[in-house]
Amino acid sequence: MDWLLFLTFLAACTGAAATGAMFEPGKWYETLDKPRWTPPGLVFPIVWTTLYLLMAYAATRVAVLPGSGQALALWAVQIAFNTLWSPVFFGLKRMRAAMVVLVVLWLAVALTMVSFWALDPVAGLLFIPYLVWVSIAGALNLSVWRRNPAYA
Repeated sequence: MDWLLFLTFLAACTGAAATGAMFEPGKWYETLDKPRWTPPGLVFPIVWTTLYLLMAYAATRVAVLPGSGQALALWAVQIAFNTLWSPVFFGLKRMRAAMVVLVVLWLAVALTMVSFWALDPVAGLLFIPYLVWVSIAGALNLSVWRRNPAYA
């Protein structure tokens, strides 16, 4: 494995993680009406750390392959929208706009997964947990938005 390449992709993930850390849920989120199935707060940093490591590793596997340009461009799109969600939801408190971000993120993750799979099936498989988690996040975003219409 090319460790410098891995660290480069991990740096992009770290930027997304840092944005999430800057826009934490806080008291505002605690006061919202949320579904019973909302994961406990401790789950989020554990899951995201794991996902970021998988995303960086998958991108590292694909980056060295011929014809990986489009797949890596999709990877860039998904990490950009990943970075955008926390400031929109927690910073601006705009749940509808955050839902739009999540829909684009889900599509970008799915397309990245498919494009990675075409080049390296292991890299594609590494994106499955991410797609599952973004699906859960989307359902949670939608549920919280519907339960708290004042924050559209």
